[in-house]
Amino acid sequence: MKKIILYLVMLVLGGGVGGGAAVATLRVLGPPAPRAPVEPVMAFVPAQKISAPMVLQDGRLAGYVSFDLDLEVPEDQVAAVTLKLPLLLHAINMRTYRTPLAAGPDGMLPNIDGLRRVVQAAAPEAMGKGVVRRVAITRAEPA
Repeated sequence: MKKIILYLVMLVLGGGVGGGAAVATLRVLGPPAPRAPVEPVMAFVPAQKISAPMVLQDGRLAGYVSFDLDLEVPEDQVAAVTLKLPLLLHAINMRTYRTPLAAGPDGMLPNIDGLRRVVQAAAPEAMGKGVVRRVAITRAEPA
């Protein structure tokens, strides 16, 4: 009977000493460092044959531009972004008529950087904030 009580006392004391050592170690060394965020796998969603007006600096219509683009989005958002492409096209159309996109001496060259900025401004409205990482204009030509 004495042996059983002795073993129980040793078990309780051992648990107390071990738990105290764990708490002391945690306080001295601190909590574990947070893990670096995992970068999501990205994919491109194409949008083709988009037409937009090319407006001169003074607001006159110089012509139209036809362009293709790719949107870089997280891979798990590809289906949702593909379904929302009509909303993106609408948002692009609402911006292009008031944004000077005509370049060159006769206004017949499309301003590629201007097109990219218009799409980047329209993307959060159509897709949600932070969904579209980058926009790549893959083709642009006067129509």
